[in-house]
Amino acid sequence: MKVKTARLGKKGSRKARRIVQIVFFIIVAVTATGGALKEKGITIPIIPEASLHSICPFGGVVSIWQFLNVGTMVKKVHESSFVLAGIALVLALLFGPVICGWVCPFGTFQEWLAALGRKIFRKKYNTFMPAKLDKVLRYLRYLVLAWVSYMTVVTGKLVFQDYDPYFTLFNLWTGEVAITGYIALALVIVLSLFVERPFCKYACPYGAVLGVFNLFRIFGIKRNAPTCISCKACDKACPMNIKVSASKVVRNHQCISCLECTSEAACPVPATVEMLALPGQVKDTFGQKSTKSDSKAIGGDK
Repeated sequence: MKVKTARLGKKGSRKARRIVQIVFFIIVAVTATGGALKEKGITIPIIPEASLHSICPFGGVVSIWQFLNVGTMVKKVHESSFVLAGIALVLALLFGPVICGWVCPFGTFQEWLAALGRKIFRKKYNTFMPAKLDKVLRYLRYLVLAWVSYMTVVTGKLVFQDYDPYFTLFNLWTGEVAITGYIALALVIVLSLFVERPFCKYACPYGAVLGVFNLFRIFGIKRNAPTCISCKACDKACPMNIKVSASKVVRNHQCISCLECTSEAACPVPATVEMLALPGQVKDTFGQKSTKSDSKAIGGDK
């Protein structure tokens, strides 16, 4: 009876995240549609008329330099992006990239494709990428971030729009999408059938920004080693392929705070993998500094 109750609890935890993801996906889809219709001179009272750029916090991030130096926003970026960027950064400081794991509609879209990939390949899904190549490719998104930031500063335009599969997905019918956007989206769709969240892992510049906060976030994923039974259910549940079972504290720069690895969702042992307040400055991904009590356990989380 206890096992059955625990399983129901886990289903409820995962269901909550799925509901949040669906709600935000609908909000973004409706908003993007309303903005596109407005540009065509069509207004529907019940549909918001804001553009997709006005509800994307990344626009606020790449506009900071121009705003501080010129006092204007990057073309197409709305002031609301600054507000959303600020909220996202505060959340990242507290809980890590929860925007990636709970809110981002493109991350949700990739997870839906992953469900199809699992049905096709079953246990082989998300195991096709060679470990050595995967490890290198995970830093590619930081190069994308550097390129996007530099080009945005130089041109004063959202240059990434022409390559952004997220923008493409919600603007397929608007005529604003460049051919490179269609190619990027098609590539993500195909890869998602083999690799979970490929854009998030390898190319998302905003994910790169938020991922850095995993190094000093206040609340994060902790594994209670004494109660851990080494079943690796947490590893299997992680969409970003992080070895949670090898760490006492997860500080991996790819963690998206989805909580899929926790005792409330995947771990079969109560209070073993949880979101809790973390010790100071533990680093296992970008550096080797750690607290004395955690350094040995964290070293395995690469």
